[in-house]
Formats: sequence, structure tokens, C-alpha cells
Amino acid sequence: MSDLHEALRDDVRMLGESLGRTMEAHLGPDFLERVESIRHCAKAARLTENTSQDQLRQALDGLGEDEVLPMARAFSQFLNLANIAEEHHRVRRYLEGDEDECLIEQVFSELAQGEASADQVLECLRQMSIDLVLTAHPTEVNRRTLIQKYDAVADALKQQDRGESVQERLDQLISQIWHTNEIRQHRPTPIEEAKWGFAVIENSLWSAIPRFLHLLDERLQQTLGVALPLDVSPIRFSSWMGGDRDGNPNVTAEVTSEVLLLARWMAADLYARDVDQLRAELSMHEANSELRQLTDNHPEPYREVLGWLRERLLTTRRGIERYLKGESADPDEWITDLDEIRRPLQLCHRSLVECGMGCIAAGGLEDLLRRLACFGLTLVKLDVRQNAERHAEVFDALTDFYQLGCYSDWSEADKQAFLLKELRSRRPLLPHNWQPSDDVKEVINTCRVIAANPEHSLGSYVISMAGKPSDVLAVNLLLQEVGVEHNMRVAPLFETLEDLDNGPGCIADLLAIDWYRDYIDGHQEVMIGYSDSSKDAGQLAAAWGQYRAQEALTELCQRENIRLTLFHGRGGTVGRGGGPSHTAILAQPPGSVAGSLRVTEQGEMIRFKFGIPEIAVRNLTLYTAAVLKATLSPGPAPEPEWRQVMDSMADCGMTVYRSLVREEPQFVPYFRALTPEQELAKLPLGSRPAKRKVDGGVESLRAIPWIFAWTQTRLMLPAWLGSGMALKTAIDDGKLESLRQMYTEWPFFQSWIDMLEMVLAKSDVNISAYYEQRLVSPELHALGSSLRARLKEAVEQVCHLKQEQRLLANNPVIRQSIEVRNPYIDPLHVLQAELLFRDRNQPDQRLEQALMVTMAGVSAGMRNTG
Repeated sequence: MSDLHEALRDDVRMLGESLGRTMEAHLGPDFLERVESIRHCAKAARLTENTSQDQLRQALDGLGEDEVLPMARAFSQFLNLANIAEEHHRVRRYLEGDEDECLIEQVFSELAQGEASADQVLECLRQMSIDLVLTAHPTEVNRRTLIQKYDAVADALKQQDRGESVQERLDQLISQIWHTNEIRQHRPTPIEEAKWGFAVIENSLWSAIPRFLHLLDERLQQTLGVALPLDVSPIRFSSWMGGDRDGNPNVTAEVTSEVLLLARWMAADLYARDVDQLRAELSMHEANSELRQLTDNHPEPYREVLGWLRERLLTTRRGIERYLKGESADPDEWITDLDEIRRPLQLCHRSLVECGMGCIAAGGLEDLLRRLACFGLTLVKLDVRQNAERHAEVFDALTDFYQLGCYSDWSEADKQAFLLKELRSRRPLLPHNWQPSDDVKEVINTCRVIAANPEHSLGSYVISMAGKPSDVLAVNLLLQEVGVEHNMRVAPLFETLEDLDNGPGCIADLLAIDWYRDYIDGHQEVMIGYSDSSKDAGQLAAAWGQYRAQEALTELCQRENIRLTLFHGRGGTVGRGGGPSHTAILAQPPGSVAGSLRVTEQGEMIRFKFGIPEIAVRNLTLYTAAVLKATLSPGPAPEPEWRQVMDSMADCGMTVYRSLVREEPQFVPYFRALTPEQELAKLPLGSRPAKRKVDGGVESLRAIPWIFAWTQTRLMLPAWLGSGMALKTAIDDGKLESLRQMYTEWPFFQSWIDMLEMVLAKSDVNISAYYEQRLVSPELHALGSSLRARLKEAVEQVCHLKQEQRLLANNPVIRQSIEVRNPYIDPLHVLQAELLFRDRNQPDQRLEQALMVTMAGVSAGMRNTG
């Protein structure tokens, strides 16, 4: 272990020295000396009192106008390089067997020692549906061109581990990085976001999936003596990139149509490349009678069959290319059935095995069959997401046209009666020559795109801000009206705490409708919102509300004999439901996973978790192990007393949170003065606007910028506000021993406390106080002092509960990661506060660019944005 850590330190040192040489060559030795001086000041400031902190601030305040941007870039790029070294270190630990890649074997063994038979485990894996939904929420700060260069740096580090000389190549890459703008000049389009998602599949997951499935098969055979069939993949991928139109006017029906075609093109292209490679390898002449007969005794029968398949794939690819260019093309000539690819591959596999060449079949051929099981014909299934209000607008326009009044003004009972009558009607609802508003046309055109595409290319239709049965029935009716022939899954998204509390009642009302039960055919999907519920009620009340909602939904669907899939709308940060996936799954209510799970993976978390094949294999293994364990050996349900404690704590936490965020008149002015919330809109992160409504206040701010803004100042408020007081009140009420028992025996509570501890460790009252001193008017300082006092209280209560002297006492890896980065992030914070002050008083384009670089750098250092 010590050798591995030394290797990490060596990598960081080497990359830092290379960056130093680049800066020295470009800006001269004096500039490099100033960078080093500031770094040493920041390091000393972490170890001593205010004198060193003042020296750091004076050194940064003394920078000239032309030095601010390169200084911000210097520390920002070092943090990016340190991240690369750390990610490579994770790969190194994985390959050295120092990571838990054998966790799946451990779970297999535990299940075998319990009551689960080998056949039960295998059947669970066959039926398992883990759907990782890639989203383009604007949390990936880095440009694609820089990500590619960072990947090349990681590849060079791998080469170095193999004994190759890479210093010259590293110097070239880091010089390229230094001379490339970190910040995009323009926001990415939804099409570009979708292409970025496809690139993650091509560059990492395409390699990772067969390796993961082979590992799963190998461990299954070693532990339980059964094999994983080649057509089984417990994990698949979906996407919101190009389908998520909630509050994003840039995602149109045309965009969704193009993204669906691009997915099919990309799949055909990747499969064609694999088949080409197989043709080169499968030069054997010996074949079974089935293959010989099909190829008319061709001397190279495998190549003959694969040649036919290659031509079909190329025909599909060329046809889609022509279609995308607006040229004539016949979609009937494209591959539309996965078996058209799978059958010839299975035939080759059978022949090789029967002719004693099983070792050849186990190579690239099985890899391709495994990929087919995971990626299908489209790589990902595209979800469509739209706000419930937009569907209501369509029916407002329709009822107005038919002179029936205003749909939105009707009672819920009247809405349901109208929608069900139309769903059962044989006549069309949409008028032939109707000319509604552009917004209404857009909703209908999106549904028409769904109707025009094959079922296998589409996932779920997600309704944000859903709360009533009519919200779901309205979408059912729109899809029926435009001719969607399959019963597309329609998933209400319960986002606010009120919606979470009322969600089970909404689903119960839907299941009481005969038409609806027939439509869903025994399978209901519900999306649980983590971001907006936390923003609405605070992280503690939201977490408990999410848990209760899942419990109630699970119990309801079990009673009604309905298979439930819970779709978790998690973000990367704790304030948005983030945290280790394995821990989060095991912390769900018992029975709520049941072999079926959907979860969003977004922004920079896609790259962190799936951007490197070895890390992707590890994370895919963790997901599978957790879902398998949660399905066949679920954790305990909470004791009645624990529920009472959580109820009281959640109420207390929500009261504290809302009394400040909603009711304190100074809160919004303080938030906007302290944080870069206003300036954030200038950072071209994603295709979505930062606000749902351009003229809205904090309440209309999306959850991501809400958390991003607080993270930049290290106050981290959304993740802990209310939790400290809730813990203190419970402890003062004599519940300390109950809390400690809950932490020891209840995975949900343990996960919540551990996530709270981690985010508290990332917070910093001194940095937050400096932002306040530089940017906030004195009459608001009392509020800031109060917030920092609450933060310290939360730290004290967590340490008291865990009987620790300091945060993360039992997690030295994370603590060290935070501590190592602080001396590099601190100068960026000081610079950012100064740049915010200048930008607000005397705007300057050069300073604005530097400000954006500090935002990106802090995000890199904190390992998350939103």
C-alpha cells in the first residue's frame, strides 16, 4: 500500500513539474517563482494562524491585471492534473488487487451461504435490470478537447507503469493543455451533448462492458458453478441527452429525432468495426454442418457469414447518413431487429465450439455478443422528459378550441373523467386544421417523433413536477393520439417534499383505474427527485421523505401485484442525492430494489465513474453486487423508535431550513452577494439555462446552480443546513444512544451521516468568511456569522455522534484527498472573491475570463460542481 501511495505522489510531482516547465517557458522564471511562493503561502496558511493567511491574500492582491488569468490557470490546471493522477492511481490499485473488484465474488459467497441457491442467483441476474441513465445536466466544466488531452495524459501514465519513457510526451500534452482555453466560447448544443455521451461509450464503455460481463461470468462459475449466458447483461444504458426538454428550449422535436438517428448510426458503426476485426481473426476453414450448408462449403465460412453481416451494417450506416443529410433513404433497408446481428454471430460461436475451437469463440466473438446484450441496436434508449405544465397547456388549447372551458381550471376528478373518456374513444381528439401556439405544437411534435421511432430506441417518458393522476393520463392520451403503437413507460417524477409524500396516493389512484392497469401491464415506473426535494425542504427532510415514499410505493405495488421500478434522480453532490452508488443502493428501503433500478449518471460523474475502462468495470461491478444483495438479501427495516426519531429530526431540519431560505428577508441578498450565483450564468456549462424562468428568483434557480454557487464559497449550505440543529435537538432529548444504534444497524442512517460528514469536511468557515468580508455589505454580516455558527454546530454534532475528535477520522483516504488539494484551491478562492468584487464594480472582459477559470478550478479541486 505504501508503495502505491508513493507512486501517486511521484505522479503528482512529475505532472506538476511538467506544468511548471511549461509555465516557465511561456511566462518566464519570475512568474513560476510567484506561483511557487503563493503555493507555499497557502500551505503555511493551512498550518498556522491569520498571519500566513494575510500573506497569501496580500500576495494575490498584488497581482497585476495581466497576471490574474495565468495565475488562476496555473492552480486550476494543477488540480486537473492531480485529478488525473488520482484517477490513474485508482486504476493502479484496481489492477494490483487493492480495490474491491472481487466484491461480486464476496456477494456470491454470502448469498450461497444464506438461503439463495445458485439457480436463484443466476435467475436474478437474468431478470435484473440496472439502467444507468446518462444525463447532460450542466456539471461537466471541462471542454471535450481538454478531456481528450487529459485522457492522453492518463494513457501516458499507464505506459510509464509498463516501464516506457513518457516524459517527452507528457511535456507535449501538458503544453497543449496550457495553450488551450479551459472555458468554452459557446454553450454546447444538445446534439453536441449527445455526441459527448456517445464518445464515453465508444472510448471507454465499449471496452469495459465485455470485460465486466466476463468478470461476472468468471466469478459466477468459480463461486456457484453456473455460467452467465451470452445474451444476458444486468446493466444497460439510457440517456436524457437530446430528450430532456424540461426548461430547455434548445431541445426540440427535431433535436430528439436527430439524436435518435445518431444513436442508431453510432451503434451500426461500432458493430461494423467489430465485425471487421472478427473477419480478420476468424480465418478458420473447419465448421459444423449448419455453417457449411449456409455458406455452400465456402473455404472460409466464418468470413463469408461475417461479410454478409458487415454489408448489412454498412448499408444501415450509409442509409442513416443519407437520411441525416436530407437525402433520399429507405429506412426499410436498415437493420431493425437485433437478431439480424445476433443470429449469424451465434451460428459462428456454435460452430467454433462444436469444432473444438472454444478458446477462439471466447475471444472477440463473445465480446461482441456481450456488447449486443448491453447496447442493443441504439447504444442507449432515449428518455423524453417534459414538465407537467406543458402537457396541461396542450389540453387548455384543445378545450378552448372545442369551447369546453379551460382544462387547467377543472377539478382533478373532471380532468380524469375527460382524459379517460378520450382514451377510450375511437375518434381522433386532435383537430385536422388546428393551429395552436408554437409551444403546444412542440409538445405534440415531440410525441410524433416518439411515434415515428422503434420501441427499442426509446426509454421512458418522464413527467417533471408531476403530482396528480391526470398528469400521467394526459401523456398517455397525447401518445395515443399521435399513433404511438407501443405502451411507452410513463414515469411521474415526484420532486418536492409534498409530491413525495403524496406520490404513493397518486399511484394508488392510477392503479384503481382499469384502463391504466391494462396499459402498464403489471409494471409501474416512478421517478424520485433528489435535487428539488432537497432545495425545497433541506437535505435531511428530503432524504427521509424519499425513503418514506419508496417504502410506501413498494408496499403498494407488492399489494397490488405490480412490479415497481424506482428511478432515482441523483446528482453528483450530496445535496442532490450523490455519494457512493454501492452504499446508496444498500441504504434503500428493503424490497424497493427487487432486481430493478434506474438511476441518473450526470455531468462530470459520468467521466469520473465511466471514463476509464478499468474504473468503469469497477463501478459496473459495484452496481451489480449492490443490486443483487439488496434483492436477495435486503437490509433490515427501521425500528419504530428510529422512525419517530427521524420524523422529529426531519421536521426540525425542515423548519430550520425553510425559516432561513424562505422566510429570512436577508437570505436572498446575502446569497447573491456572497456567491457567484449571478456570474454563474456566464459560464457556458450546458445547453440548459441556469433558471427555469428568466425573470425568476432563487425559487426558480435550478438545483445545480443553487448547489454550485454554495460549493464555490465552501459554505456547502444546501447539504447540511438544518441537520446540525436536528441532531443537537435529538441528542438533547436523550436520543444519543438511539442515534448511535441507528448508525450501527441501519444502512440508511449510516449512509446519511457518512455523506453529511464528508460534505462538512469539504466545507471551510474561514474561506466563506473571506468571501463575506470582501463581497457582502456589513448589515448582512450577522446572518453570515449565524450560518457559520450553524455549520460548526453540525460538525460538532457529527463528531459527538460518531465519538470522533475530527471529521473523517476513520476515512483517511478522503481526508487526505481533501487536505492535499486545499493549498491549491485556496488561492483560487481568494482570487475568485477579488475577481467577483472587481467584476461587480468595474467589469472587464479579461477579469471575467479569469473569474470563470477560478470557478472551473474550484470545481476540479472539489471533484464536483453540482
